Amino acid sequence: MQIQNILQRYGDDLKIVEEYLEKNYSSYIQIIPEVTDYIINSGGKRFRPLLLMISSDLCGYAGERRYSMAAVTEFLHTASLLHDDIIDHADTRRGQTAANNVWGNSVSVLVGDFLYSQAFKLMIEDGDPSLQKVLTSAAITMVEGETAQLTKCNDINITEEEYNSFIERKTAVLVSAACATGAVLAKAPQTTVDLLTNFGIKLGIAFQVTDDTLDYVATKEEFGKAIGMDFKEGKVTLPLIWTLKKCSPDEKGIVEKTLESKNISNNNIKEITSLINKYEGVDYALNKAGEYIKEAKLFLESFEDSAPKDALLAISDYIVERKL
Repeated sequence: MQIQNILQRYGDDLKIVEEYLEKNYSSYIQIIPEVTDYIINSGGKRFRPLLLMISSDLCGYAGERRYSMAAVTEFLHTASLLHDDIIDHADTRRGQTAANNVWGNSVSVLVGDFLYSQAFKLMIEDGDPSLQKVLTSAAITMVEGETAQLTKCNDINITEEEYNSFIERKTAVLVSAACATGAVLAKAPQTTVDLLTNFGIKLGIAFQVTDDTLDYVATKEEFGKAIGMDFKEGKVTLPLIWTLKKCSPDEKGIVEKTLESKNISNNNIKEITSLINKYEGVDYALNKAGEYIKEAKLFLESFEDSAPKDALLAISDYIVERKL
């Protein structure tokens, strides 16, 4: 099954999710839907809502609650993007000017808060404590993960284990919650919920590792931001972690000095990228992402063959095959 086939199969469901999103970010304060519309319709793939739709399908649930809970996952994700761009002093997001550079930090913070609040409102209206536990726990853990990574900004001594912990908490946990939600909606056995929870964790880690790796190799047109933006923001990700482990003390000193610089130039980025290529940091990271995908697929083995299972397997493959 190809990604196009998956999007076609769940296209009508995702259109309904869009309607739920638009309905629930409306406000009499005009700037709130204006900012939300700007970021939420800026090219996001609705990855988490899609996973929720597929996992619901896999577990045999086709009710209306799918749509509001999918909106919750997208609101949580979008709110985190608004806040992250402020923290990272980001210039662009998905190929366009970041919202905080259009409306300012204060507005972006408040709109992010609005979206978090709308997500919790939808959960309360749904009224299922099991779902509330899954999704609120994910929201809390995301903030913890982002905060933990912030404390390691510009730190060349970050370990691969620490990095994995950060991305599991800041990214993978919401991917996992989206997958688990489909099973919870279907009132599936806890063993099934656990399988999809674990599948989502491994999938989410692979997604973030690949995302971080694309930062060093993809063009702005392909990836929506310039090469090396994570490095400019002081984020030491897996390709660089591997490089720092293998490079000479002098080369490590160059990386450290560059990270400490207040004005990292394009030439600096080229130098760091060249160093990563020298020690095959990109290949190492992508191979690691592939290992996580293999682990993720193991959690699907006990499910009977079906179109939704094929869709999850295809998405798993797509994550590590995205255009470099």
